[in-house]
Amino acid sequence: MCERGFGRIVNITSSSVYMPIPGLDLSSGARAGLTSFLAGVARTVADKNVTINFLLPGKMDTDRLTGSISATAKRRKLPYEQVEAEVLSQVPAGRAGTAEEFGSACAFLCSRQAGYITGQNLLLDGGAYPGTL
Repeated sequence: MCERGFGRIVNITSSSVYMPIPGLDLSSGARAGLTSFLAGVARTVADKNVTINFLLPGKMDTDRLTGSISATAKRRKLPYEQVEAEVLSQVPAGRAGTAEEFGSACAFLCSRQAGYITGQNLLLDGGAYPGTL
C-alpha cells in the first residue's frame, strides 16, 4: 500500500473499546489494545496516503444480537419482544443498526474522500456512548 501510494485499512472492533462489556474482559482488552497499537501505526503511514481507521459497532441487527436476546428471554421466561424492547431502550436511536449503515460507513472510510481521516474510531452505536470524546 505504501509503495503504491494508496491504501485503506478498516479494523472492526467494538464499542467495548470505550465501554467494556462485563464478562467479556479479554475481548474488550484485546480490542482496545489493537485499536491503540494501530492508531500509532496509522500515523507512520499517513504520509503515504494509507489510512487506518476503526469501526466500533454497538447493537447491530445481527444473528449475535438476536441470539443473545433469545437466550435472555428464555432464561428469564419472558417474551422475545419484551427483552428486545429492554435491550434497545438502552440505545438513544431506539433500534439496532443495520448492515447497510455499517457497510456505508466502511465504504466511506475506504474511499478517496476519507484520505484525511486516519487513526480514528467511528462509533456506530445509535448514540449509546455517553461521552463526547
